[in-house]
Amino acid sequence: MRKTLTAMILTLAAAPAVALQPLHENPRVVNGFYAIGLADEVRKKCDNIEPRMIRAFTYLRSLERYARDSGYTTEQIEELTDNRTEKEKLRARIRADLAERGATPDTPQGYCTVGREEIAKGSAAGRLLRAR
Repeated sequence: MRKTLTAMILTLAAAPAVALQPLHENPRVVNGFYAIGLADEVRKKCDNIEPRMIRAFTYLRSLERYARDSGYTTEQIEELTDNRTEKEKLRARIRADLAERGATPDTPQGYCTVGREEIAKGSAAGRLLRAR
């Protein structure tokens, strides 16, 4: 019995750790950063909508906590937050989605429309915004 238990422990110890997907591909993290980025674009371009900064900060920290709890290291988290390429890809996606919804530099009122829609839906981005 003792030999069996020792063999099981050695097998578990020698087993490779489950590889985590890159953090920039983790759906929960990507969707969270998308919501924060969308809310940020809207609040910057619509004078009738303001940010809920404490809520946004809390949401960002919850994403960080989720990543740590999922097994990502502090270095991996910092690598993502400092990754200019991934940030620009996300910005481009947000801008394309906003343009598709009618929010462009040529139609700035579209940002307010998108913001009010997100607030009304209670989406992750909408919870980070407040209409005046």
